Amino acid sequence: MHQKLLVYTDLDGTLLDHFSYSFAAAQPMLELLDENDIPVIPVTSKTRAELFNLRNDLNNHHPFIVENGAAVFIPKDYFPEIPSGCYSFNDFYCYQFSNPRSVYQELLNQVSAEFGDEFITFEQAGTQGIVDMTGLDQASAALANERDFSEPLSWTGSETRKQQFIRLLEDQGATILQGGRFLHVTGGCDKGKALKWLTDQFQQQNPDYRYTTLAAGDSHNDVAMLEAVDHAVLIRSPVHSAPDVTHPNIYKTEAFGPEGWAESLERLSKPFIQSTYSTKPLKAGE
Repeated sequence: MHQKLLVYTDLDGTLLDHFSYSFAAAQPMLELLDENDIPVIPVTSKTRAELFNLRNDLNNHHPFIVENGAAVFIPKDYFPEIPSGCYSFNDFYCYQFSNPRSVYQELLNQVSAEFGDEFITFEQAGTQGIVDMTGLDQASAALANERDFSEPLSWTGSETRKQQFIRLLEDQGATILQGGRFLHVTGGCDKGKALKWLTDQFQQQNPDYRYTTLAAGDSHNDVAMLEAVDHAVLIRSPVHSAPDVTHPNIYKTEAFGPEGWAESLERLSKPFIQSTYSTKPLKAGE
């Protein structure tokens, strides 16, 4: 049976620099993985609209997971058969885990009487507000607000009040995920669930392969993804401490962002690029 690696990756703060959004430091490694037919699959808080553009910049033609695991998009010509439960969306098939964005906007409206002066949502901020909060240009900020399944918000209150806010929303059935900059209010989904579903599709559609999974991330909303794979890569962040990740085989980078991404992939992808595959798990420092 052939061995094959699947690389799942967060974007902001991981493959993309936290400040500049550049992936230049990771470009040579991305090209090497592409040459060796190793899929690099974005798993991100970003929207499908953002990914449509970014995938072109990355020269990436693989499936992708948006809005913290809310949905998976698969190019229509990617698998031999249409995965069960998917619906057609332009040139993609989509598998949806979350309710529509409007559900979570209404929920936030309901709690605004108690917490309204302690957060601002993307809907409230609008394009210019998102520019101010993220440093994105106007066009990119507009794409970031084309959300289908979740509502991000910037929290301005205290940590104690934030925990009260999160508990209230969770009691109402929402899932709250902490990203590098924002809280994301969404449905019963996370990056780990979506990753597992997509990995199952790869295995079912390509039974002659034995898949090994690797995921790279830097934030709390990446924990479920990192704990769902064979090899976890925790990318060092210049702006926040590392989340707690429970994994028997975790690699923690020395470099930040895309530099750390390239550092880790250079080490961990070697068995899949070389002609001989070793079943011994690689660990940082080996």
